[in-house]
Parts: sequence; C-alpha cells; structure tokens
Amino acid sequence: MNIMNTTIFNDTHGKIDAMAVPVLMFGVGVMGNVITIAVLCRSKQERRESAFYTLVCGLAVTDLLGTCLASPVTIANYFEHRLDANHALCEFHSFILLFFGVAGLSIMCTMSAERYLSINHPYTYQRWYINHHSARRGLFVIYLLNIIFCSLPMLGFSKIIPQEPDTWCFIDWRAQNHLHAFYSYLYAAVNSLFILLTVACNVAVCGTLVVMQRRKTRQVSARGGSDQKTLQSLSVEIEMMLLLIVTSVVVLACSTPLVVCVFVNQIQLAAWNKNVDLLAIRIASVNPILDPWVYILLRRTVFHKVLGAWKRLFGVCRRAIRPQGPPQVPPCVMD
Repeated sequence: MNIMNTTIFNDTHGKIDAMAVPVLMFGVGVMGNVITIAVLCRSKQERRESAFYTLVCGLAVTDLLGTCLASPVTIANYFEHRLDANHALCEFHSFILLFFGVAGLSIMCTMSAERYLSINHPYTYQRWYINHHSARRGLFVIYLLNIIFCSLPMLGFSKIIPQEPDTWCFIDWRAQNHLHAFYSYLYAAVNSLFILLTVACNVAVCGTLVVMQRRKTRQVSARGGSDQKTLQSLSVEIEMMLLLIVTSVVVLACSTPLVVCVFVNQIQLAAWNKNVDLLAIRIASVNPILDPWVYILLRRTVFHKVLGAWKRLFGVCRRAIRPQGPPQVPPCVMD
C-alpha cells in the first residue's frame, strides 16, 4: 500500500514538474499581451487611430487568444492524456495551432505591407484612405480567411492526429493520401509566402528610410538650422520601423522551424525525428509570449511604467509577508 501511494505521489509530482514551464509561459504570455493592449488603448489619439498601431493591437489580441485557447488544453493534457482519446478535442487543438500560426504571420505581413505603402508609396497610401478603420476591416478579413483555410482539415482535406509524445495535435504531415499531402504543402507554402513578403517589404522600407535620413540630414545642414517638424516625423517613422523589424524577427524566427518541419516531413527528405517536431512546435508556442514584451521593452515609457508597477507590487508583498516583531518599548528616562 505504501509502495502504491509512493508511486502515485511520484507520478503526480513528476506531472506537476513537467507542466511548470507551460504554466509559467501561459502566465507571462497573458500578462504581456494584456499590458500591451491596455497601453495601446490608452495611448495618444493619433497613435491609437493609426493603421499600424491598430494592427499591432490586433496582433496582441491574436496572441492573447492563442495563448488562452491553446495553453489550457496542453496543461490539462499533462494530467489526463485526452488528446489521443478525444478526437474532437484533438481537432480543436490542431485548429488552434494551425489558425494562430498562420494568423500571426499574415498580420505581420500586413503590418510590413502597410509600412511599405506608407513610406515607399505615400500618394497611393493616401489615395486608398488607409487608416485605423481599414486596418480593422483588414483584420476581420484575415480572421475570416484563416478560419476557412484552417477548417479544411476537419472537412476532410487533411487528417488530424496526435503528435509525439501525445501532448499536441496537428495535421498528418507524412500523409500518403494525395489530398492530405496537398494541404500540407499548401499550408507550408502560404506561410512561406507570408515570410518572404514580410522580409521583402521590411528590406525595401529600411533602404528607403536610410535614404530619407541622409537626405534630411543634408537639407538641415545646408539650411544651417533644424526643421523640428520634419525630423520628428522621420523619428516616428523610424520608431515604428524598429518595432516592426524586431517583432518580425521574433515572429519569423519562431514560425519558420514549424514551416520547415511541414515541408521536410511531407517530402520525407529525412528520417522522422519526433524531437525535432516537438522542438519546432515549442518554439512556435513561444511567439505569442515574446511579441508583447518586444513592444514593452522598445517603448521606454511603457517599460518604466511596468517596472514601477512591479516595484510597487514587490514592496506591498514584502511588507505583507514581513514578520512583525514585538512592539518596541521606549527606554525609561531616569530623572
């Protein structure tokens, strides 16, 4: 009886240790995305109503939804392996991973395209009336198309199976069925297209900003003064571009390994390695956690506010748990 109790205790303790990292990732991801959304909603009017920051907010909302929908299933699966027994839950988990993977890339690609039109083709940008309203419509279209695209496996275009070690579900990316194999190629190709377009737009915008910076510097030097309005406008563009580049690097670095795994597994160029596949999906799951903290760290005012809030919270907790010593009696004064 004692041996059985010890075995059960060790097994439960091992499960708790195994799910400590997913729980921590879930908490950090939710907190970061909530802070980012709150800051964007309370920012200045011109910033809040710009198309770029509307897309940034859309990316934060997407990351928050992905974290809140996918992580609880993964955490619960550590206690009871339900994904291999409940096909409906397995389909839901696969849809979440498919949808939020391609949704994050498509929003990032839209952000890069918005900056490309704004910097490289400003007249076209103004003629098309690109603003926060059009950005919201764009987010709605992105969600709608991606929901349809990622629902195709549940309609028979692919097969959803538990992946080793039975902690997550995904499409069968080593399918022999031609229709199932076609969907695997299509999913990887669509993600690859978003990656290439994002890189191309960012490179083009960076080149244009470098030329603009040199031109404005020469103009200011020739006038012998400073055009504060022009320099401030260019500074805002550079700030947005810096945020876009760093966020793009994070998104692409986290998404590319999974896209490569889809191609490699379906083409069967290499022997199947469950550890590589598991590592790829874990890297992809880090993406919605890192995205909001990139914005928080790059915005100095936001960073200082968050740091100040942490210090105040830490001070309150320290005072709450500090043991209260015996009351001090003032020393007697001898007359």
